[in-house]
Amino acid sequence: RSLAPFDRPDILETDLAGLALDLAAWGARDPALLRWLDPPPAPAWREACALLRDLNALDVDGRITKDGEAIAALPLHPRLAHMVAKAADSGEARMAAMLAMLLSEQGLGGRDVDLRARLVAFERDRAPRATAARRMAEGISSRVGAGVQGAWNPERAGALLLHAYPERVAKARGKRGEFLMTNGRAGALEETDALARAPYLAIAEAAGRAERTTILSAAPVDAGDVEAAFADRIETADEMTFDPAISGVRARRMRRLGRITMSEAPLERPDLERVRVALLDAVRTHGLKILPWGDSARQVQARIALMRRLDGEAWADCSDAALLDTLDAWLRPALEGVTRLDAIRDGALTAALLSLLPYDLRRRLDEDAPARFRTPADGDHLIDYTVENGPALNVQLQEMFGVGTHPAVAKGRAPLLVRLLSPAHRPVQTTRDLPGFWRGSYAAVRIDMKGRYPRHPWPEDPLNAAPTRRAKPRGS
Repeated sequence: RSLAPFDRPDILETDLAGLALDLAAWGARDPALLRWLDPPPAPAWREACALLRDLNALDVDGRITKDGEAIAALPLHPRLAHMVAKAADSGEARMAAMLAMLLSEQGLGGRDVDLRARLVAFERDRAPRATAARRMAEGISSRVGAGVQGAWNPERAGALLLHAYPERVAKARGKRGEFLMTNGRAGALEETDALARAPYLAIAEAAGRAERTTILSAAPVDAGDVEAAFADRIETADEMTFDPAISGVRARRMRRLGRITMSEAPLERPDLERVRVALLDAVRTHGLKILPWGDSARQVQARIALMRRLDGEAWADCSDAALLDTLDAWLRPALEGVTRLDAIRDGALTAALLSLLPYDLRRRLDEDAPARFRTPADGDHLIDYTVENGPALNVQLQEMFGVGTHPAVAKGRAPLLVRLLSPAHRPVQTTRDLPGFWRGSYAAVRIDMKGRYPRHPWPEDPLNAAPTRRAKPRGS
């Protein structure tokens, strides 16, 4: 009772390449125009036609070609028939037909993964089944105009298989026994298998999932044979890839057959525009942290951010998130002629950020959010806009004597976090109310500093004292 009412029709399960080729030979290119008990599934039909085009048996319009007519005349699957037909050109049709028998009849020649060993065993086998299969192979080879003897070299098995399974050419991918096929599937052998050392394989049978397929039968093949068989399919392209280890772009000329790389070589003169695009993509991928930020550029970013907080959207959004979204607008010009990110000068990043502002706002930036602060004692100090709770100013305490108004930027709207330093440039007091400090805790600081640094002035009334950057003369 648990059985299905009837068996599922073979047309819904089987490979349709042979059927598609036969219909094309009869002049029927569209299966929808024919009457079927069970119509062939559209996906399987499309896959079959794609394979036949890959074997040059059908043209782009679905019509049979001369090669297709030769393939259709052989009593083999189109893959194997194509292999035999191509082998006739090199006098290897008999061996190709023997190989086709091995792949059509389970158990012939044993079950070794290496098809070379199975060919040798098949040739020596005198059992009735093997003898009959050899006789059939000779009959097939005679159909393509080859003599019964023909060339015999089992080492050529892989080169012949290329014509039957072009999408299963595989290249070793590093770890012993692991391969990548031209169709993107990963294939694997036991590490102890003799074929596991081969640089290239032609795979006839495989089973398993796309991400890891077990190779059931294959033969090694030389890179030269792959080049010769697929010369018209190997594509050459210049590739730019970002290498974080060198903070730059590696430009290489790649020759690929499907998903496998046949060869690669460094480009001496890469297209600088493509390099620039690769660098921009790298920043998008890895974030702004990979740029060679210097203090000047980060300070400009923070100064613009302060003015945006105070005055609104008239000022460009220079947050890291916004800068990542607008790389083409500000970073692209800074990458002209550059192949490595660490070759970008801090000044170039600074100029790139300032380019986001119109001229009048650039001028206002210097006026309202100046980069430096000049003390009454003529000291010139950096204002740090990047620190938390900033902007901040580190300044020696004596330089601020006589200052009765707390320092601020943006026309007084952003008071500085003033870090007052000792003569040894160690923090003494941090304040946002300098006049309050003079009137309050300065007295205690004065006593401590006077004991530590007796050669420096520590007046009782700092608001009315002259600012200085020097110690008192000796003997005073």
